[in-house]
Amino acid sequence: MNDEPLSIRDRSAVDISLLLVRIVVGVIFAAHGSQKLFGAFGGMGLSKTVEMMGGGALPYLVTIGEFFGGLGLIFGFLSRFSAASLIVIMVGAIVTVHGKNGFFLSYSDPKLNGIEFALSLIGCLIPILICGPGTFSIGRLLMPRSGRTGRPVVVLE
Repeated sequence: MNDEPLSIRDRSAVDISLLLVRIVVGVIFAAHGSQKLFGAFGGMGLSKTVEMMGGGALPYLVTIGEFFGGLGLIFGFLSRFSAASLIVIMVGAIVTVHGKNGFFLSYSDPKLNGIEFALSLIGCLIPILICGPGTFSIGRLLMPRSGRTGRPVVVLE
């Protein structure tokens, strides 16, 4: 039997899990953000997105947050900040768009999608917000380290 503490023995599994979640959720947000920002993948592009969302600064913040937040997750750079920002964006999407449509996704009309998908993305972002990006991230290499613990500064991780 292995007498090694559980937290040390399973840390590599946690790091790999965080990496996989970061990549999957990051690709989803980067792709969705690129639809809004560049018109990629059949998206509307920035001007139509801003018009659809009612103008002002908010559509720009959402679009930039989705695209660059997704990239931040993929590469593990400012992952906690990206996860927190994307959670706020998803809560905003639930409150302003999807909440009135109930829980489930709509098979007949995508405009009637409920909160199911946004809620699942929030569920994937919470571990990144709590645990950080894990060992396999650019943030671990580039961020300043704490003098006390030697680990990257948590806020910037």
